[in-house]
Amino acid sequence: MSAAVLLDPARLDRPDTTVQHAPFPFMVAHGQLPDEVRGDLDRDFPHYASAGFFPYDPNDCGPSVNALIEDMITPAFASAVGKRLGIDNLGQYPTLVTLCRLLNKRHGTIHTDSKSKVATALIYLNAQWPDTSDGCLRFLHKIDDIDSVVTPELAPLYGEFAVFKRCENSFHGHLPYEGERRVIQVAWLTSEAEKLRKTKRGKFSRVFKKLFGSLDTKLGAGRDRNASHPD
Repeated sequence: MSAAVLLDPARLDRPDTTVQHAPFPFMVAHGQLPDEVRGDLDRDFPHYASAGFFPYDPNDCGPSVNALIEDMITPAFASAVGKRLGIDNLGQYPTLVTLCRLLNKRHGTIHTDSKSKVATALIYLNAQWPDTSDGCLRFLHKIDDIDSVVTPELAPLYGEFAVFKRCENSFHGHLPYEGERRVIQVAWLTSEAEKLRKTKRGKFSRVFKKLFGSLDTKLGAGRDRNASHPD
């Protein structure tokens, strides 16, 4: 299966794509994956038992997911994204790939992303979504108001894509949600050292959540809808 079949930068030019540069640079693009690979990506997505984002390991994934990730980290795709966000030579930065299958209500608090990130991209792989705003991505004006939306929220449905430049005001998050929410995240980082640090932390988190996942779920159950966390 060729890279162009899965994630073609040309699809970013669809007429329903949104690109804004205020209050921070971001893009929201719809229909970025072909319908004919839905079943393959569903089958090949890793079967994590714990909630949260975990570092990419090709051995966890089937061939279609591995191919999609290869598409997301190519220089051509980075160039297409960087052009729209106003970031020169985005492909020069190392990439960190993480995947999430499950969330608990602790996740999605408002934040900007850490200063070690240059930009972050998300592609969603959920065949359907409940009739709710819970778990839908929101770009925000404020760090303490989940309703201060910059653009309509994005339901995490199959083929929906969002990317943004990390800024001091790149506030984003979602309402509390517990359950399956499949997403692949690519972050372009400032250095290889940051990639190594974040990968080690992610691997530790995966082990920790295997042992204490129920505690993690319990602690997050009552979080405030406008909760935020520093990066």
